Amino acid sequence: MVRRIASQVHKQVSRLMRVNYIKDEPVWYQAVLQFPPLPLPPKSPPFRQDGARHSKLVPPKHKPVNIAYLEDEVRRQFFRDHPFEAFRPVSIVEGGVVAEEHPVQGKDWIRLSQRGRCPSAEDAVRFAVNLHKHHKVSLTVAYTRAVAEFRALRAEHDIASSFSRMEAEAYGAVFPSEVDRTFQKEDMVYKAPERKRALDEGALLARKRWRAILSIDSGMGNTWSRGHEYAKLQDQGIRPRHTYLDKLSNPSSLQQEIASPATDSRSANPDFLRIL
Repeated sequence: MVRRIASQVHKQVSRLMRVNYIKDEPVWYQAVLQFPPLPLPPKSPPFRQDGARHSKLVPPKHKPVNIAYLEDEVRRQFFRDHPFEAFRPVSIVEGGVVAEEHPVQGKDWIRLSQRGRCPSAEDAVRFAVNLHKHHKVSLTVAYTRAVAEFRALRAEHDIASSFSRMEAEAYGAVFPSEVDRTFQKEDMVYKAPERKRALDEGALLARKRWRAILSIDSGMGNTWSRGHEYAKLQDQGIRPRHTYLDKLSNPSSLQQEIASPATDSRSANPDFLRIL
């Protein structure tokens, strides 16, 4: 039996049953008759005869209209004459709003320099089209004039940039190349662990260098008891012999002690760290 699509299976089975090719009715036959498959789509696939696999395809009746702009033709010729302009970096990031058109355009645009001293390739293309449309100049003459002005302005910009660079280098400026800048970044990455190690060692030495020499001359001995003896004496109501509060309340004694530090009994102890 040949292959049939889903909507024709029950029809083919009916024909076979009519000629007694199928003796018993299939179980699904009545269900398919009650709920037939969906009809064919509006456009069925084209019928192909045997041996017509390599036949030519029928061209579509409706062809899209060829959309061509004059700017595309001029731009194609411009980049054919100036292929190196395609390697200049151009930002294609769109802003929040569409940029406004330059105020100089139409019949007022008679020189390429009116759009800037360093024009881009797109400025040259638009200038050639502007001369052809608004100044009634042939496309060949307009393109030649636009390219001549473009090359002159670019040469002027390159010469000015070269002299500015030489002047800056004469005053001591350094302009590393991209290769040198990349090497500098690699050196910084390689030296980062050593620099971090040196900073850690310096911080460790600084912590070891500054040590507080503790000595208590308040009747509690020369050993540090973590404040337990001080708290015990405070509970008993015994105050230290010298406190900063007493010295601040009596400025004359503090000035006398500063004037003659040798008379202080605590100066005899070399391990005492004095803080005023």
